[in-house]
Amino acid sequence: MTQLEKLTLFYDGACPLCQAEILFLSGRNNAGLLDFIDINSDRFDSDKIGISCATALAAMYGQFASGTLIHGVPVFSEAYRRANLPALAWLFSRRILQPVLRLGYQFFAKNRHAISSLFGPVALRLAKHHSSKVGQ
Repeated sequence: MTQLEKLTLFYDGACPLCQAEILFLSGRNNAGLLDFIDINSDRFDSDKIGISCATALAAMYGQFASGTLIHGVPVFSEAYRRANLPALAWLFSRRILQPVLRLGYQFFAKNRHAISSLFGPVALRLAKHHSSKVGQ
């Protein structure tokens, strides 16, 4: 198996659905191959990373330990690989699905707070419940 490089995910901590996804991935980060930075926190340094907060809000961004930035749907595939979710990693890496996944994520990114207000609280509760079960 190929050695995977650590990946830092930049996420919107003000978005409950985003928080739920990060909490879920955190609970599966057994190999320590993922790091998470809320773009609204002091840890987010746009000069060091090379993207603005507005850019990070417009699309999901990740950065490999080598410094290489990736964005959009490929971030999810790489994150799922590192969280030992091979079926999701495979699904999000299929070329034929990229246009649909890209459009879906663009819609979500633009409307994440409205969508999150509907589904975020439930998703966050489920993620917290799952993470508490994993910790036992």
